[in-house]
Amino acid sequence: MPATASEPRGVREYLLAFADDEHLMGQQHTEWIGVAPFLEEDLAFSSIGQDELGHAALLYELILDLEGTEPTDTAVDSLAFGRPSEGYRCCHLVEFTTRDWAEALVRHWIYDTFEEMRWRLVAGSSRPQLAAIARKALQEEAFHRRHADALLDKLLASPEARERILEAFETVGPLAGGLCEPVVGEAEVIDEGVAAASTGSLLEPLQQAIGQRFGYWDSIGSPAADSQDGRTVRSADFEPLLARMREVLDYDPEAVW
Repeated sequence: MPATASEPRGVREYLLAFADDEHLMGQQHTEWIGVAPFLEEDLAFSSIGQDELGHAALLYELILDLEGTEPTDTAVDSLAFGRPSEGYRCCHLVEFTTRDWAEALVRHWIYDTFEEMRWRLVAGSSRPQLAAIARKALQEEAFHRRHADALLDKLLASPEARERILEAFETVGPLAGGLCEPVVGEAEVIDEGVAAASTGSLLEPLQQAIGQRFGYWDSIGSPAADSQDGRTVRSADFEPLLARMREVLDYDPEAVW
């Protein structure tokens, strides 16, 4: 659905990219339920996944509200699941299908490190609803970061585990820069005070944080290295992931999430 005349395209694109990242990341976390390496991680990834899906739902509702559409469960489902592939604005990091738990953990840490920075950009938003969502999300992100940091502290201290984690980083790291790729029209978002700064401004602090955590950041791809053309280009992993996300909806179109 296009933006209304009173809602510039850039605002919708910005919020849609944010919501789609949260939606797909939440889905990816839930797929580790029952297969994580130990029970505590089943529960932790489940809890974090629920948080991310909750953030996505709130952002989708905000988009619908800005468009003048009542944000019913059906309308949210339609926005979340009913678009063609080219209508999504998620980054390739959240689309990526991890091969093992080490990659999932590395992605979890990178994503939540970025996500905390991103929420801070809108914590003082000119849109009161968005600022309120950000305040709630930042409280939950503190838990997400503590969880990922605590695990990596232990694993990186063990030579064998450290090797596996750094191997996983070599695979996941090149996708990290894509988190910072802005959507078309983001200048409107800054001009209107919806966000305090561009998504692209987070690349350098993200690189620094990753360097401090993993000891180096040479593997981090810049947005240009993994161009998503303003987040409009989907990766090869997207369609299979979308099919998994739509399984229940395809089975029962009247179901709501």
